[in-house]
Amino acid sequence: MLAAMMNAAVGDDVFGEDPSVNALEATTAGMFGMEAAMFCPSGTMTNQIGIKCHTQPGDEVICDKVSHVYIYEGGGIAFNSGCQVKPLEGILGQITAQQVQEAINPDDVHKAKTTLVSLENTGNRGGGSCYEFTEIQSIKEVCLKNNLKLHLDGARLFNALVAKQETPQQYGEIFDSISVCLSKGLGAPVGSLLLGKHDYIKKARRVRKVFGGGMRQAGYMAAAGLYALEHHIDLLETDHRHAKQIVDVLIRKNFVGHILPVETNIILFEIIGHTYTAAQFCESLKRENILCIPISSTQVRMVTHLDITPEMVKKLVQVLEAM
Repeated sequence: MLAAMMNAAVGDDVFGEDPSVNALEATTAGMFGMEAAMFCPSGTMTNQIGIKCHTQPGDEVICDKVSHVYIYEGGGIAFNSGCQVKPLEGILGQITAQQVQEAINPDDVHKAKTTLVSLENTGNRGGGSCYEFTEIQSIKEVCLKNNLKLHLDGARLFNALVAKQETPQQYGEIFDSISVCLSKGLGAPVGSLLLGKHDYIKKARRVRKVFGGGMRQAGYMAAAGLYALEHHIDLLETDHRHAKQIVDVLIRKNFVGHILPVETNIILFEIIGHTYTAAQFCESLKRENILCIPISSTQVRMVTHLDITPEMVKKLVQVLEAM
């Protein structure tokens, strides 16, 4: 990947003249069967631009209450789009078509206008959970009947595609816009893409410029993304297998309580009893050069990824077994 970056052909992406960025955008849009794509520094930016291009100030966005766009993007929906959020109580970060239908505001001047539904796949706070595609199809039907747009925060979409044996084209046919991250499971150092129709991406480029996201010789980063798409998708299955190996040990520890179902590469579990707090547990592993994060006083989050080797997993298992 580094060699690909060092040898990338570059130009000025703000003028649309960076060949590596253009290739990455065309390649990704083609994978999903969508018309166009735009490269950005982060998934937060692609999500926020995506939402802004679908909405007007005063509109309402429907999403799960633990959606990344709602709780981890700095209040961006309010700040950037002037919209309010209707957070729904989903399961593992997933909402249903029935919930969406019931959450849509009536055509009433007293109510915010519901214009957009945002889904997240896989669900970060849902422990890497994957939507059933049939439910996504049902949500799309609700959106079509009610003139709503449907956005996907696909931060770990390729993890879901691998785990569920689905195709990018299936998602391109359903969603009005998709944010795809290259810097998580796929292992690129930085970057995400926003996918949609030509007119939508043209509008998105203007918003990206306003947000300060226009880049010049971005092809050095785009080359990493192209390499990741060509070489790393199949490796995600290894990450999923590593996560399950770790869970097999965690379930036997008396200080570990509830563990969210592990479908992909995220492990979220509860620390119980008086042996450790979540922070103390993570600190104990850090002394062994193993990094994880406490996401609350009682919960820990572990993520497997491209740089986690079988030897590292073996060491973690040994450390856990000795705790």
